[in-house]
Amino acid sequence: MPRRRDPAAPRVVHRTARVGLRVTSGQRRRCFGLLRSAGDVWACVLEVNAWRRRCGDEPLVGYQELCRELAASGPGTFAELDSTGARSVLHRFSDAWFAAAKRRKDDDVSARFPRRRRGLMPVRWYHGTFTLAGRRVRIPTARGTAPLWVRLGRDLPYPAEQIRSITLLCEAGRLFLDVTAEVPVTVYPPGEEPDPGRVAGVDLGIIHPYAMAGPDGHGLLVSGRAIRAEHRMHLADTKARRRAVAGRAPKPGERGSRRWRQYRRRARAVEGRHRRRVRQAQHEAARTVVSWAARQRVGVLHIGDPRSVLDLPAGRRHNLRLRQWQIGRLIQILIDKAILAGITVHLVDERGTSSTCPACRKRVPKPRGRTLSCPHCAFSGHRDLVAAASIATRTPGGGPTTSAAVPVLPQVVTHRRAGRHLPGAGRSRRDPRRPVHHRRREDRVGPRRPAPPPGGESLAPIARIHNAEPEPGER
Repeated sequence: MPRRRDPAAPRVVHRTARVGLRVTSGQRRRCFGLLRSAGDVWACVLEVNAWRRRCGDEPLVGYQELCRELAASGPGTFAELDSTGARSVLHRFSDAWFAAAKRRKDDDVSARFPRRRRGLMPVRWYHGTFTLAGRRVRIPTARGTAPLWVRLGRDLPYPAEQIRSITLLCEAGRLFLDVTAEVPVTVYPPGEEPDPGRVAGVDLGIIHPYAMAGPDGHGLLVSGRAIRAEHRMHLADTKARRRAVAGRAPKPGERGSRRWRQYRRRARAVEGRHRRRVRQAQHEAARTVVSWAARQRVGVLHIGDPRSVLDLPAGRRHNLRLRQWQIGRLIQILIDKAILAGITVHLVDERGTSSTCPACRKRVPKPRGRTLSCPHCAFSGHRDLVAAASIATRTPGGGPTTSAAVPVLPQVVTHRRAGRHLPGAGRSRRDPRRPVHHRRREDRVGPRRPAPPPGGESLAPIARIHNAEPEPGER
């Protein structure tokens, strides 16, 4: 029977923060041993189901059934991994299987059941199984093994009493802990809380990750050019690095050298740093949107969902841009922060909002820049803000048609930038990965000639007129 929530209790939402680990070589070896043991649990489930499939039996996909099989295997089967961590892997497998089954039931032929092995699997432990002591965390291990204490790279962003679970995972060769906590929803003073009657529209994009049209003629534009530059420079840097080391790459079947392993380690570190930089910039952009909406007392956000464009083949280059856009992550980050601020979020269809004139409701050709100009009624406005204003009038769950409400176009626009921590986004605006432009060096200018004496003639040699006869002895 589900537990009833006390109406008088404050609303809470679950938030997750990723914290790096500072470990010794022995602690690192034990942590990776836990991740490999979790991968063995995943592979064991795949093997058992493959064997049952060959025998004509039903696969084991229910969480309770899998837990009974785990208990029957006995202790010590998966090295230092305890039963709580192993059950978290079984829970992940069961959720993935039923999610694929639901998609296939809805005629989604692209859905696949989990049948791929994984070397490292994240492991989760719930409240009461781990210990927090400041920056130190005791990770549970199997009975009879030495306790595993690790140190966090920074302080936890949540109080210890709000933390509900921790997840050990590896990303780009580095160990992290995903800390999940129950955070109460923001409480506002009387008269400053979000008003459900004030609706704002949010248009997602690449140049502007978030373009927002709020009530009372106010708008917000968050520039994402620094994020786009980070993607481009990282891609160029990766290509240049691969071209430089292509000659010493091991052949198929050969064992890599120590220099090659160092290069691979460095490449993974650079890739992980790039992902962390982009993720931080996306969080900063979403935080800017939610803070602005809270100051405007916006109670409902209508977010245009453009994820349908991911299914359209648009060529190799444009497909890469769409994948780097990370639409789903932008939506999820904004939803999480808006719910924490007490703002209701609805996803609406955004088709046609960037190419429809809000004044005469006629189709407008796609502009080359950011200004939308209507050839029918001479309307002109910022393309992303026009789309956000039209999204604000869309009905959640409806089709691409706009209601009879007239979009309120922003007259006062606030501009913000996302990703000021990215290389090249500071005052110098010079990315260290960008090649230096050709400059004339000082040693090429030559020695400076002395200045002429005051009132005297120049010390420079007299120029000879080529069509004149040379003097005797002159060359």
